[in-house]
Amino acid sequence: MLPIQLIPYFQYTVHAVVATLLFGLLFWQKGHRGFYGASICVDPDSRVTPWLVVYWHRVIVRSFRRAHAFLGRMFDLNEIRSTEGHIAWPEVKSYFGALGCHPKTFLWHKLELLLKQPP
Repeated sequence: MLPIQLIPYFQYTVHAVVATLLFGLLFWQKGHRGFYGASICVDPDSRVTPWLVVYWHRVIVRSFRRAHAFLGRMFDLNEIRSTEGHIAWPEVKSYFGALGCHPKTFLWHKLELLLKQPP
């Protein structure tokens, strides 16, 4: 379901992208603006920039919206509301929550470990 454009040049794993977006979500929940916080949580030697995190965010939002009907057959998506504007953190938060992917789950720790592993 993820579009090929999600990972430019295949440099980053889906786990790294999702973990980075979860970092961004945490910073947003703390009242931070922008994507700098998420980009610095990744290995400092990586090429993840705030612009790349914005790009991933936009692609993930579009992908969730396109796959909504399909995902709705397996997950309870009743709480999800599409938001206007290019920064849709509430919508991303709702999708991640419905899919069971949030910082307090075991999956979060697994993603964080994968994110920090050398290639």
